[in-house]
Amino acid sequence: MKLIELFRSSSIRFKLISLFILTSTLIFVVNLYVYANLNGMINRVNEIYAGNVALTEMEETLEGVQAAMGEYLKTKNTDALESYYKHVQDFSNQVQALNDQNTSNEEKMTEKTIRNLSESYLKVTGDTVQAKRGRNIEKYVSGYENASRLYRYINTYIYSLNNEQFRDSSVNYNALLSSLRLSEYICLSILVMIALFNAFLIVLVTRSITNPLMELSTRADSVAKGELDVELLPVKNSDEIGVLTEAFNKMVISLREYIDQIRVRMELENAMKERELMMATHLKDAQLKYLQAQINPHFLFNTLNAGAQLAMMEGADRTNKYIQNMADFFRYNVKKNNEQVTIAQEIELVDSYIYILNVRFSGDIHFSKDLDEELLSTTVPSMIIQPVVENSVNYGIRNIDWEGHIKLSLFREGDYACIRVEDNGVGIPQDMIEKIMHRELGATDVSADSNGVGLSNVINRLKLFFDRDDIFTIESEGENKGTRVTMRIPRYGSMRKTETQ
Repeated sequence: MKLIELFRSSSIRFKLISLFILTSTLIFVVNLYVYANLNGMINRVNEIYAGNVALTEMEETLEGVQAAMGEYLKTKNTDALESYYKHVQDFSNQVQALNDQNTSNEEKMTEKTIRNLSESYLKVTGDTVQAKRGRNIEKYVSGYENASRLYRYINTYIYSLNNEQFRDSSVNYNALLSSLRLSEYICLSILVMIALFNAFLIVLVTRSITNPLMELSTRADSVAKGELDVELLPVKNSDEIGVLTEAFNKMVISLREYIDQIRVRMELENAMKERELMMATHLKDAQLKYLQAQINPHFLFNTLNAGAQLAMMEGADRTNKYIQNMADFFRYNVKKNNEQVTIAQEIELVDSYIYILNVRFSGDIHFSKDLDEELLSTTVPSMIIQPVVENSVNYGIRNIDWEGHIKLSLFREGDYACIRVEDNGVGIPQDMIEKIMHRELGATDVSADSNGVGLSNVINRLKLFFDRDDIFTIESEGENKGTRVTMRIPRYGSMRKTETQ
């Protein structure tokens, strides 16, 4: 009884580990017994047939001695002589393992006979080979005949002894086979008993685990369907399942007490979410209009001041052209900041801006364009190219020790019209690029000479306009290696947006 109570109060991990250790130990013991038994049987089989194997090898070596000697007598070939000496050495070693004592054992006496004949045979063959080397024809012919006769005798005795040992081995093998079969039945019986015992333990342990879980699962399924009047489960064990059952009962009680409050809270949350969605929609529109309406009065002051100085220094024509470009620039800002425009209109604004800057800075702004005219009619939000060019001027090529260049490109890339502004200026550190792309610069993104619309502003408006994050990219290879800004505009994205608004 104490053991059962201890089992019930133990954790599931302890139950499973104990079951695993017990079954593994039983299986290991049985396998160890089977391994030891089979290993002993194999060793006995090897011992039984070891004598037959040795005699067979001796017979093959003897045949090699005879063949090598005959080959040498025919051809007097050096290879044949080397083969003869090798086989003689091997045969001598094998003969030394045979019995040389007098005994009443018939097999041992046969071994002694084979040994004596073999020693005589090796002496005759050695004399025959020497006679051949000395060109004593009569002697080596006679020696070969004597060696052949002894060879046949030895072969006969080896064959007889091999058969006798094989008969004895067969008797021993049959007895060993019977013992092996008996051992096989015993091992199989033990394995079956262990398997049945393990199955009984597994069923016993799994039932103690799964039955409470099945009951708990049934109650949980009912609660999931909204049936909170289920019967609470009794806690039978102190393991993890018992703790889980107790927690489930508390959960059901809590659900019964607070279900009405949860329903009211859900209704309130749904109403709040609807109001938040409406507010987010209005805020998005307000952000777009606000971002487009930012203008820095410092830029207007500086450009007008430059125009006044130019008017004092030069004639009216150039001043008129300057004032006209400046007027076009600010007219665009005032009239287009809430509209969709074409890329062609944006580029016209950039041209006016570059002209104004070159007047202010005596033509130091080197600007070039490479445009695909088929893409000029693509619709975009206003004021997206000029701020990028302005950023290249203010932070890229101004105050550098080499000639600065800015290039504006418009090209096709799949279904996108790509606008690229690149310069050969000081470049942008990677951490600054990350801040710009994640719009973390805030008000510091606008300089005193800016028109008020910085890179973060452009990124925000493009994201709001196209509802995408992959339109604007900034690349810089390092310090003094320039900057490249690319805007990938979906060619029909703005049209679809207009239709859905």
